[in-house]
Amino acid sequence: MPSVSARLPEEEKEELDAVAELLDEDRSTTIRKALREGLAELRVRRAVERYQSGDASVAEAARIAGVSLGEWLEIAHERNLTTQLAAEDLGDDAYTAQEL
Repeated sequence: MPSVSARLPEEEKEELDAVAELLDEDRSTTIRKALREGLAELRVRRAVERYQSGDASVAEAARIAGVSLGEWLEIAHERNLTTQLAAEDLGDDAYTAQEL
């Protein structure tokens, strides 16, 4: 497993240690978990932005978020997303969904 280092301000290190203790995990495990969850949330956040602006179709938003089309539809529903996509784009998305 490759190693990556990062410099943290003292207050973030203290927060990391507090969360690691709360989870009863070592610091490295907590960092990996936080990074994995944080990266997933960043991907979803970007997908939401692109979808809301009409720059991404349903299928493209799912790809950006790193989830299946079904999972993306759940995310979109949970977040009450609307889109500015044209009817043609929605038709393409419907076709893509049927192919799955």
